[in-house]
Amino acid sequence: MSANGQRYNVGGLLLDRPFKIRRLGHFGFNITKLAEGREFYGDLLGFTVSDQADFSRAPWFPKDAGLGDCHGWFMRHGTDHHAMVLFSKPVMDQRADRKFAPEVTINQITWQCGSLKEIAEAHSYFEAQQIRIQRVGRDMPGSNWHTYVYDPDGHTNELYYGIEQIGWNQNSKPRAMYYRGFQEKPELPQMSEAAELADAQAKGIDIFSGHRPALPNGGASYDVDGVKLPRPFKITKIGPVGLFVDDVDRAEAFYAVHLGLTRSEETRYRGARNVFLRCGAEHHSLALYPKELRGVLGLSPHTTCMSFGVEVANYTQLRASVDFLKSHGCTFVDIPPELYPGIDYSAFALDPDGHCIQLYYYMEQIGWDGRVRSTAERRPVGSHWPEALEPLSDSYVDQTFQGPFG
Repeated sequence: MSANGQRYNVGGLLLDRPFKIRRLGHFGFNITKLAEGREFYGDLLGFTVSDQADFSRAPWFPKDAGLGDCHGWFMRHGTDHHAMVLFSKPVMDQRADRKFAPEVTINQITWQCGSLKEIAEAHSYFEAQQIRIQRVGRDMPGSNWHTYVYDPDGHTNELYYGIEQIGWNQNSKPRAMYYRGFQEKPELPQMSEAAELADAQAKGIDIFSGHRPALPNGGASYDVDGVKLPRPFKITKIGPVGLFVDDVDRAEAFYAVHLGLTRSEETRYRGARNVFLRCGAEHHSLALYPKELRGVLGLSPHTTCMSFGVEVANYTQLRASVDFLKSHGCTFVDIPPELYPGIDYSAFALDPDGHCIQLYYYMEQIGWDGRVRSTAERRPVGSHWPEALEPLSDSYVDQTFQGPFG
């Protein structure tokens, strides 16, 4: 569905937009309990800190504001520099270059595209479509080129290309290499990452001096499918983002027409229409719910985030993750299955700020014909979780987690 009747050459394919979103890349919250959030997402869920930002150095930061901890955490579960970011909400509320709507505690929803050209042309496309643009350029840390836009409810969506990859030695890029950051739309073409490394070395920068995570406290006492880890599961993917919105139809139009997501399914719960959208083969990467369901479900009124998903490696690890988090005092809530079609067994835990985190192990895969399963074709899920399950036709056929568990 084209917003303007035009078609664009994207790598030799004619598309309705000059970019194609490939996957949900990373995600973030602005939170009030920063230390507790760092413990929940790091020590309990297992995201690894790849870098720390000190926002008190930023030009927009108000001096002597009494804002508490002014750091931000960039966290990963694989080789992408970050899959999760945690920032202080009181600090983020001071930013002059970014505005967060009331109740929006999501820092960003980030979508990966396939090339730097797509990111540059997306900026021009959004300008022509009069979509509200937040900023464009290249951020450090992470090194990803980006264009930021707002959805109709004020959620920040980032389209990006080329995020920094953390290799076998676990080091991120050193701060001395941040001189390649951009605060404006870049001219094309730009130098390659390999050329950037050579340029940094020519400047005398120690390219191996970046952040390396410390070993976890308490050691690694769990046998997780043959690897010793500090917890009995491993996050292998970040999964669907659920949003409470003022108008589901309006939000769906933005994400389908302007960002190019495809509707997989819609459900009804207590008369409310809920929409599930995908960018690839997974059943959904984004779910839209009317705000009136927030109170019905008993979720926090301080946020428009209905849920944020984290996938673990398999069903056995999912069961273990629930037991592990409960043993550490985490609160779980019940969410009706009608609100997460395409996922069978799933559990929902609350972070220290009250955000709902969806734990799951499987997502229905959509084939070449674009057909989703009917309700009758899906596995029935009850309150009893058996020790093992019969496989489905698309069990273990989604993208394999790249890299070791730990």
